[in-house]
Amino acid sequence: MKIIERPQSILETFPRKGGAEPDATHYCPGCGHGIVHKLLGECIDELAIKDDTVLISPVGCSVFAYYYFDTGNVQAAHGRAPAVGTGIKRARPKSIVISYQGDGDLAAIGGNNILQAANRGENLTVIFINNAIYGMTGGQLAPTSILGMHTTTTPRGREFSDYGSPMKVAELLANLDGVAFSARHALTTPAKINRTKKAIKKALQYQMENRGFSIVEILSQCPTGWKIDPVDSLNWIEENMVPAFPLGTYKDTPHERAIPPEPANYDPDAVERVVLRSAQDSKSAARLTQAPWTEAFKGEGAKKDTIRMKVAGFGGQGVLMLGELTAKAGMLEGVNVTWLPSYGPEMRGGTANCSVVASTREIGNPLVNASEVLVAMNRPSLEKFEKDVQPGGVIFYDSSLISAAPTRDDVEIYPVPATEIADSLGMGRVANVVLLGAMHKVLGFPAQEKIQETIRGISKNENILSINQKAFQAGLDSV
Repeated sequence: MKIIERPQSILETFPRKGGAEPDATHYCPGCGHGIVHKLLGECIDELAIKDDTVLISPVGCSVFAYYYFDTGNVQAAHGRAPAVGTGIKRARPKSIVISYQGDGDLAAIGGNNILQAANRGENLTVIFINNAIYGMTGGQLAPTSILGMHTTTTPRGREFSDYGSPMKVAELLANLDGVAFSARHALTTPAKINRTKKAIKKALQYQMENRGFSIVEILSQCPTGWKIDPVDSLNWIEENMVPAFPLGTYKDTPHERAIPPEPANYDPDAVERVVLRSAQDSKSAARLTQAPWTEAFKGEGAKKDTIRMKVAGFGGQGVLMLGELTAKAGMLEGVNVTWLPSYGPEMRGGTANCSVVASTREIGNPLVNASEVLVAMNRPSLEKFEKDVQPGGVIFYDSSLISAAPTRDDVEIYPVPATEIADSLGMGRVANVVLLGAMHKVLGFPAQEKIQETIRGISKNENILSINQKAFQAGLDSV
């Protein structure tokens, strides 16, 4: 008996998606992406490659694959997924790298990237969603839009005299010597969906066997972009797209390739990492076997080798600098760190936050969704990110500006009158450094002497330096 169920390589809920409905997908009714996700997830499960898979999703509707797959995920700039995939595959030859792209991304701005990767015979698998339109950005003409097709930029229909014929990617790439497998399939009937899955699985198997570049082009429905009923969209593919893009396998000649060695000295399972302690002490190195913040968390969190922080407030409060100071001091202390800023176009006065990850292991993802530490410098930030703090975590908030305390009873909460303290020192903008002091007092991380070293790099002005040092000490005393 065969049991039909959710592939294990697809997340049961979607915490990366955020928002009020982490259990709901975002794709439009009738969209083909969901079907392809299921097929790809089943193939990953059946081939037992989940832990080795890195999925690359660039700009377009394909970017949201990041929300759903429980695999390694990297997001790339528009059209650059093959280039990013090349880097990952060469750095980690035993990984299974999948470039998941739409037609506007792959065939337009990414045209040179896909041609060069295919021509080099990079050992990648490309899933190419062809719905003949720019689906995410308003239904504009794509390189694959068929002749006569009405789009927002071709309201009278695509004409050969102006735009040429639609680009046939599967046939185009099949002519390159580096390509091992190139096929085109559709999602219109159960039989064709099954054939699509077989093609995806073969493309992945070829990569596992180091047999060369493979691409599966999939004719997929976009009812919203086409402005037709989801059921009618299946007929539209059969009547209009299939004649323009004939289904079938265009090349199936896997190569005999030597398996490249792993990079020298790479040990993915090692917990201990040798890192440079500082630029001034570059000849010596620190070997950390225990995270310096382990005593800060209770219960399950006490043994974590990685700490994830979210620092949030409004532009002008020094939110990004607080995260940067923490990351720099952590780096000087001898742990791996990342700092990822996020802010609106208005910057000063607008919302801003940053993710800081510190770890004794290599860091795979710099984005923090579920945090162990939250530093909230205004009320909207506290209300937005409080729910994302893991049980046993820590919340610091500026009680000078936030009157409503956090409501969680499963985390440690530290109100710090940071703005009030900063004002008493004569410089309101050092409230961030006050919070840095409070954070160090509780976490024991980063080391105090490393924080002082980063503070000394803020300014050469002795008065500003003195106020920042006083602010840090005041933060220590406030807890």
